[in-house]
Amino acid sequence: MKEVWFRWLVWLDFRLALLFVLIVPLVLFIWAFAQKAQTMQHLLAIYWRVASLLGITLYLAIAQYPISFISGLIARILIPLSLWFWVDLNDEIEYQPNSLFKLIFTSWRWATTVYCALGAIALVPFLGCAFSGSAIKSNYCQVWFEAPLFFKGIFHANTKTPFLGVLAIVGLIIYVLCLGYFVIIKLGKQGRTAVEQ
Repeated sequence: MKEVWFRWLVWLDFRLALLFVLIVPLVLFIWAFAQKAQTMQHLLAIYWRVASLLGITLYLAIAQYPISFISGLIARILIPLSLWFWVDLNDEIEYQPNSLFKLIFTSWRWATTVYCALGAIALVPFLGCAFSGSAIKSNYCQVWFEAPLFFKGIFHANTKTPFLGVLAIVGLIIYVLCLGYFVIIKLGKQGRTAVEQ
């Protein structure tokens, strides 16, 4: 593949996603259970539901579906929303006593928000890859599929790509249905309160 100047940035994005979107929140989730920090557990449970769209995006990119550019952008918008949207959880976290766990948790929320915002801005110029059959075949777009294909080579070396693509499409449909249910029905009832009355 012809060299593109931003390839290193795409790989950096993949590594940062592993850190901020997978590894750190997984450690925090386990730590929240160990600390019996129910507010953080609740927020992280919401986070994992929302962030699953990035996992779906990874598998859409393995199959090189153009929609992966759109789902990736939407995931980077929804993740910070899921971390800051809930008034009741924000208040409870703010008024908890200072501790190392609270400091790391709050630092991760801010770092993930900044990462997702910068990632969303960086993806905008590549949205054309989702809408043009000829663009998706260009090096400009194909570079975004390198890291997902590397991931496939490690974790799904013997699995056929079309099968992973079908799983990703099914996952995306389920995600959209659940998100639609939340926005149309649940959000109107509970507003910005995460804990249902």
